[in-house]
Amino acid sequence: MEMPSRLIEDAVNEISKLPGIGKKTALRLVLHLIRQNKDATLSLAETLIKMRQEIKYCKNCHNFSDQEICNICLSPRRDPSIICVVQDSRDVMAIENTGQYQGHYHVLGGIISPVEGIGPDTLEIDSLLDRVKSGVVKEIIFALSTTMEGDTTTFYITKKIGNPNIRITSIARGIPLGGELEYTDEITLGRSIIARTNYDMN
Repeated sequence: MEMPSRLIEDAVNEISKLPGIGKKTALRLVLHLIRQNKDATLSLAETLIKMRQEIKYCKNCHNFSDQEICNICLSPRRDPSIICVVQDSRDVMAIENTGQYQGHYHVLGGIISPVEGIGPDTLEIDSLLDRVKSGVVKEIIFALSTTMEGDTTTFYITKKIGNPNIRITSIARGIPLGGELEYTDEITLGRSIIARTNYDMN
């Protein structure tokens, strides 16, 4: 694609690195930014820089946060005795949008996948076990993708918890096998949280 300016070409190349954005879409976005008031474009750039420099991970649940402990973990309206274990922050957002869950979360940062070189040691599993050992937790809800990797991760963590006094559940399988929470509609996801079932290691 022939570009009239090296500056435009560089911007297109950078934006096209974003997921789901090809060169044509990137060019359309770049041209849109050029047509905008310069202050609007600078504001966007400054916002992105600030986000990247200042975003934190909650020390408690590892969700994205503006501060050391996220708003969900700090909220007195949330039940800390219930922890919903998810793969990443997008899943937290998806479940929060249902309005059906009032417990806490734990973001693993991925799921066990030997093919991709992701083992238990690269995930936030030890910190989850520490939270369980605190004595506050009564139930762990696994809301991981319904894939072999997701099931393997659930099985591994359940074995590690090894506490018969902790109720282990998983969201109801109204979510299609192989499906991602991010793309599941809010009604189905909300009902899956409400109709969660006890996790059977067999």
